[in-house]
Amino acid sequence: MVPGAAQRFDRQERLTAGLAGRGAEMVVWGESSVGFDLAARPDLAGRLAALSRRTGAELLVNVDARRRGRPGISKTSVLVGASGPTGPRCDKMRLVPFGEYVPARSLLGWATSVGRAAGEDRHPGTRQVVMETSGGLRTGPLVCFETAFPDLSRRLARAGAGLIVAQSSTSTFQQSWAPAQHASLAAVRAAESGRPVVHATLTGVSAVFDASGRPVGPRLGTDRSTTGLYEVRPASGSTAYVRFGDWAVYAAVAWLAVAGGVVAVRRVRGRGDR
Repeated sequence: MVPGAAQRFDRQERLTAGLAGRGAEMVVWGESSVGFDLAARPDLAGRLAALSRRTGAELLVNVDARRRGRPGISKTSVLVGASGPTGPRCDKMRLVPFGEYVPARSLLGWATSVGRAAGEDRHPGTRQVVMETSGGLRTGPLVCFETAFPDLSRRLARAGAGLIVAQSSTSTFQQSWAPAQHASLAAVRAAESGRPVVHATLTGVSAVFDASGRPVGPRLGTDRSTTGLYEVRPASGSTAYVRFGDWAVYAAVAWLAVAGGVVAVRRVRGRGDR
């Protein structure tokens, strides 16, 4: 484990330990918060399990590492309970172009020599997962860039998630407008899906929104290294978007096409009457 990954793990372990006795049911770590394969490091998986027992909460961590028996590096959401990692894992599906993979690398691979493009492609996941804690909380994880895609939160809501959790890191964009803008996407996803959204960052702006997209408690900005304790009420049911999807967009496009066609026909007829 590289020193940076070790320091990240140690710091998050200390911060999480401070939540002991405060009634948390789930503690969410940010994207790339664990820089090693838990199957290959049972000692550190054991530390996470011990931390779960100490706090009385299950931990949702994000592993950014090469996994034994699988190609490439994956970014994987893993739920850890008192006995260790539990339930299904969820690999990030929508990867950031150039940041996490280089499209058509054989043609565009030169980008790695002139910028901070990914030196090695991350391995994308193939399916979404709803995780369930021992207390029955059904959670749908998203990873960073995935909050930009409304269809992903819609699928999680339709699959029975009562809470959506976005694990993120915007270290490349510190000291800019990007972390706050990224956090605001969680509010939009909450209002669309009718599910509260927890946006937890390794670096960036962390924020929580209720099922209507309203803020819950204070934001944690890029200038703080701390934890926050929030009361979040899981939700059920369906919004119009969960039921019908992107019908409004399709209807708007169809309306514009019809309106454009009507205008074009009128212009052609007007020329013919001259």
